[in-house]
Parts: sequence; structure tokens; C-alpha cells
Amino acid sequence: MTREREDLIDKAVLPPPVNRLPPHARIAIVAGEASGDLLGSLLIDAVHQANLADSFYGIAGSRMQAAGAKSLYPMDALSVRGYVEALGSLGKILAIRRDLRRRLLADPPQLFVGVDAPDFNLALEARLKRAGISTVHFVSPSIWAWRARRIEKLRRATNHVLLVFPFEEALFRQAGIPATYVGHPLAHALPERDRDGTRLRLQLPLEPEYVALLPGSRPSELKAHGRLFIEAAKLLYARRPNLRFLVPIVNLPCRQSFEHALAEADAYDLPIRMMFGHAHDALQAADAALIASGTATLEALLLDCPHVITYRMPRLSYWLMRRQALQPWVGLPNILAQRTVVPEILQAAATPEALMQALEALLGNESARHAQTEEFEVQRTRLRRDTPRLIAQALQPFLGIRD
Repeated sequence: MTREREDLIDKAVLPPPVNRLPPHARIAIVAGEASGDLLGSLLIDAVHQANLADSFYGIAGSRMQAAGAKSLYPMDALSVRGYVEALGSLGKILAIRRDLRRRLLADPPQLFVGVDAPDFNLALEARLKRAGISTVHFVSPSIWAWRARRIEKLRRATNHVLLVFPFEEALFRQAGIPATYVGHPLAHALPERDRDGTRLRLQLPLEPEYVALLPGSRPSELKAHGRLFIEAAKLLYARRPNLRFLVPIVNLPCRQSFEHALAEADAYDLPIRMMFGHAHDALQAADAALIASGTATLEALLLDCPHVITYRMPRLSYWLMRRQALQPWVGLPNILAQRTVVPEILQAAATPEALMQALEALLGNESARHAQTEEFEVQRTRLRRDTPRLIAQALQPFLGIRD
């Protein structure tokens, strides 16, 4: 088996500009999905503000491109989940990685930054590092949750890791891998909660209850969760007829998938407002949310939105992941708190009835919502650091800049 195949699978106070910008300093950067695209855009903003580099290129989504990155390949090509699903896209993903590697080796950047997407980025970083190109990985793989052996891949692949969770520092220090805890960029980038103000801005009536439905940002997640979320919404609406639903959709394929699920469920009479993007607005405006496990659960925490976490994936993928799990939780709010703060309803347990009951319990119990938001504030405080300055400081040595 080849190495390729084995390896697959605030805005806070900014630092003062650096006036020693290397000529034509270029950073290659790769993100693989919507959450990485957002984090990558914040990193690009921090680097531009500190005047550390004048161009970014690689694989970027719309947010990174808006921040100034040039994308050589569509980011959506990397947005697959799980072992089983990745097999169908393996050839295309490997071809993109080979071509990008060839380009970067032929015309080396000053620095390569891999934003999450470890199954794609770590093998690429390892090859670039062996060729003498400095590599930084932004957002550690969840070695504290599952597949702990990936810390050795990180050691081989990266010169430095930018950490976004405080408990990761001790793990990397113990492993002897250079790393910097920079805080989580979203802890500064997201606004304070303003439910009524957001509803007015979105031209939503203030009186109804709102539930945000976030079934995922990948087409495969919409396929797994779209009908499930809609059926749960139908049951909840039957019990709470004043309820309204907000559904942020990241792109056109995901919207088409969700509309197909609406038709299958014969649910066109549900009071649903679909939104292109605007996940943060939906969470701001909602009284509660149903969220497919992932970065969106952290965004809900930071935006003070009580929620229920769920997830479904093919049984083989789930079995393989749970065998390697190191934590009893999948949701970031619970992992951060090291206790169950937000209900998690997964796999076969994730039925429309179970999700409806969990959401109704949350909507109907102010003390349950307060228990979540009280813990959310504790975790927000831990995640807030002067992230742009810390990112810039960590990257300076790899760009030939010394304080």
C-alpha cells in the first residue's frame, strides 16, 4: 500500500505592523470544509494586519478567498466524512494532493499552513517538511478524542502547531511537539448574543419561538440528517404551533439536498426559513437549536444558544471511530466542560421522536437553558485570548522575521 493511500483518509487587539516583510512573502494554505474556511480566513486577516505576507494560495473556500487567498482547486472536493464515504472520493482527493504537492515543491512558498483537514493535510505537510518547506498546522486533530496515534503524524509533518483549546497544551508539551495555544479565533470574532436585534435585522417577528436546524455543511451530512431533522421539526411543530424554524444552508448542493428531504417528508407547510450561510445569525436569533456534531456546536456555545447535539453516519464508520474514541462525548461543549452539558443523541438513538422530546424539554424549561448558557460563559472565558497577535508571533520565525 502506498504512503499516499495510508495517509489519506476579535477581532482582538491586533499586533503592530511588522515593517520587515520579506519580499514577495507567500503562504500556501489548505482548508477542507466550511469550518476550516472560516478559521483560515481569520488567520489570513491576522497575517495581513501584521504585514507578514503579501499572498496566500492553495485550497480555499469563499471566506478565505474574500480575505485574499487564491484557490487552485475547489474546496468542496475535500469535504467528505468518515472512512467509508472517503473511499468513493479517494482517487480525486489523491490526484488533487499530488498536483498541489508538485506545484509547491516546484515553486516553494515561505510557509505552508494546513487548516484542520488532517487526513489531507498531514501527509502533504510531511512531504513538504522533508523537502525543507516550513509547515504549520492550525487546529490540532482531535487526538484527545480519538485516534491518538495521529500525534506521531503531527511530529513528522509539522514544525509547529497552533492550538485552539487550552487542554491541548499539556498533551503537546508532554509529546515534545512545538505548539502555541492561541485561543479560539471564533471566541473574539463572534458577536455578543443579541436575539431581538438579530431578529429585527433579519426581519423576523419577535413573538414566535425559533429553533435553528443545522444538519451539517457537507452534502453527505445533509443526506444523513436532512430528513431526520425535518421529521423532528414536524413533530415539534405539532406540539408547539407558534414555533418557527431557521435553516442556514452553506451552498447550493446542500440547499438542493435539503429541499429534496422536504419533498420526501411532505413538509412544505412547515414554517421554515432557509438562509444561504448566516449560521451565526440563525443561532443568534434562535431560542434553541438542533445541531449535527461539529464546529457548529462550538459556535452555538460562543453565541450562547442552548442546543441539542445529534449525529448519524454509516454503521461501519461509526464503529471504527468509537473503537478509537478516548472521550465519552462527541460535542465540543461537553468535551470542553468534561461533563454532559448539552444532550447528545447519536446513531440509532437519534430518532425524530427522541430529538423532538429533547428540544421540547429545552424550550419548555428555562432552568435547563440557563444551565447550558452558564457553562457556555465559563468556556468562552477560557477560549478568549489575543488570538491574532499570538498567531502572528508564532508565524514570524518561519517567515524570516525576528522580534
